Amino acid sequence: MDLHEECGVLGIISPVAADVAGMAYYGLYALQHRGQESCGIVVNDDGVFSSHKDLGLVSEVFSADALVRLPQGNMAVGHVRYGTTGGTNRNNCQPIEVNHQKGKMALAHNGNLSNAAVLRNALELSGAIFHTTSDTETIAYIVTRERLRTPSIEDALSAAMDTLDGAYSLVLMSSQKLICARDPYGFRPLCYGRTRDGMYVAASESCALKAVGAEFVRDLEPGEILVFGPEGLVSRREHCGKKPKKTCIFEYIYFARPDSVIDGVSVHGARVQAGRILARTHPAQADIVVGVPDSGLDGALGFSMESGIPYGIGLIKNKYIGRTFISPGQDERLDQVKIKLSAIEESVRGKRVVLIDDSIVRGTTSGRIVRLLREAGAKEIHMRISSPPFLNPCYYGTDIDSRENLIACHHSVAETAEIIGADSLGYLPVPQLGALIGGSGYCSACFDGDYPTTVPADTRKDRFEQKLSQKRAQ
Repeated sequence: MDLHEECGVLGIISPVAADVAGMAYYGLYALQHRGQESCGIVVNDDGVFSSHKDLGLVSEVFSADALVRLPQGNMAVGHVRYGTTGGTNRNNCQPIEVNHQKGKMALAHNGNLSNAAVLRNALELSGAIFHTTSDTETIAYIVTRERLRTPSIEDALSAAMDTLDGAYSLVLMSSQKLICARDPYGFRPLCYGRTRDGMYVAASESCALKAVGAEFVRDLEPGEILVFGPEGLVSRREHCGKKPKKTCIFEYIYFARPDSVIDGVSVHGARVQAGRILARTHPAQADIVVGVPDSGLDGALGFSMESGIPYGIGLIKNKYIGRTFISPGQDERLDQVKIKLSAIEESVRGKRVVLIDDSIVRGTTSGRIVRLLREAGAKEIHMRISSPPFLNPCYYGTDIDSRENLIACHHSVAETAEIIGADSLGYLPVPQLGALIGGSGYCSACFDGDYPTTVPADTRKDRFEQKLSQKRAQ
């Protein structure tokens, strides 16, 4: 697996001052799988904002001392980041904080704007000065601009949504309100719940609600704005129903935690269903079904249930290392695979193995995993992938920005199997994607090229860094 994920957002509002920073910490821990580059928390203590953010995992950035320094408050916004636009540096850590004429704002964003370059260029021409190279700052600028001519922060956000295109699930905090919004396509998930003592919690996934003791209430609808404030809970739906629902299907295949439920669909159930479909569409004569930890395990279980081939543990993951794609260079990726996984020889020696993984991007990681099993004595390895082949870049939060590195764009299935060293290879068929979630309403552009929005002219992740470098050289 060589993919980059996107980000995780969290918001908390309490009727009384409380340890919202501590709650946000545990919530971000539950969302750590969505971003491992950086994290941050901003606390609102009666209109006074205090923050801590830095590069690293939640456990690294938020030491006991760092948490103690954050005051009690009635609101908090948190974020874990893997940047799909903008480089890895402290300036790009979120939440982004803004002080303007109408007050303060802290913003956390999950997704990727497909029109970020156009919007940023227009803002710069109007005099805006950017301090980061992420598209989140573009959102913050547009919301702030609209706030100067609208009566409320939620009106400003609604007006901004007329301009934004692409994927964005937002949690925004002002001095008095916590506001959540999901883009009209619903690309990325966002839900909210409530604790027994009256706190509201919004998060990218329902697993984060459980982590802080909140009971899931519901998902935000695509295009919905939820306002938690002095007037209570207000739902604004002026942007709902304007676009067809296009939730990212890869949330179910890979991004989300298996214990999460997104738009009423169990992530675990979707992955088990993928394994069942693979057993029917790409059967194999084998002795054991093995999943690649972690997102291949549910699919392996489904393949075993459908085929009758015993499920077994053939690979062990080192739980103390991040996902392989956290390092951007190929050499680093290979080194991390070597220490991330090990094979259980007793399980696979002399056996015909069905190996289930969630995807193949470049093929480097898959080849290494196949070799691990070969070295452990596996007799045959039949690889099955619980997604279709990646054939197109994604502009909505998955870090695939070029066809040149996608192995499926240059090699047939049989050639790919030979390259990674597998005896056979089978992918989930594109027409079967809807069966994972029980219907339509999903984006599968990375597999079939059917993009819901206009494709941006410049798709490089570092396009704003390059622009900045060019300006400095002039």
